[in-house]
Amino acid sequence: MKTTSDKIVSPEALQEQVLEWQENSEQVVFSNGCFDILHLGHIDYLEKARLLGDRLIIGVNTDSSVKKLKGPKRPINSEYARARMLAAMGFVDAVVLFGEETPYELIKCLKPDILVKGNDYLTENIVGADIVINNGGKVKTVALVEGFSTTYIIDKIKNN
Repeated sequence: MKTTSDKIVSPEALQEQVLEWQENSEQVVFSNGCFDILHLGHIDYLEKARLLGDRLIIGVNTDSSVKKLKGPKRPINSEYARARMLAAMGFVDAVVLFGEETPYELIKCLKPDILVKGNDYLTENIVGADIVINNGGKVKTVALVEGFSTTYIIDKIKNN
């Protein structure tokens, strides 16, 4: 059995693993995000993503990229803590950190079969969709659980 920290891998190591999975006819699903405070919305979304293929990879923004995207007070949890919590989920096969604001270069490196985001995105606006589609893959959106977001949870804590 792999430990949770064993599931956190470099892009280079993961690229080799993805090729191996694909050679074994396994469909590799990729999704990404900050996952700052893990909540039901994340769990539901990632479970739905995993059901679309055989393997699930999650790209996680590093602390520095979260700060650029969300502001100087974020993230709440460190990149290592966020990655470990995601890696602890049984339906997650690998977690990889990326420091850019978008996972475009990571998607280009990994070439997943299926790219997934929440249905708050339009397919044509999903970063990396062009890469996946040009490689014969699919881009999917999954329904999100209403009322769950890290920002909402932080605001609720502040106002109580």
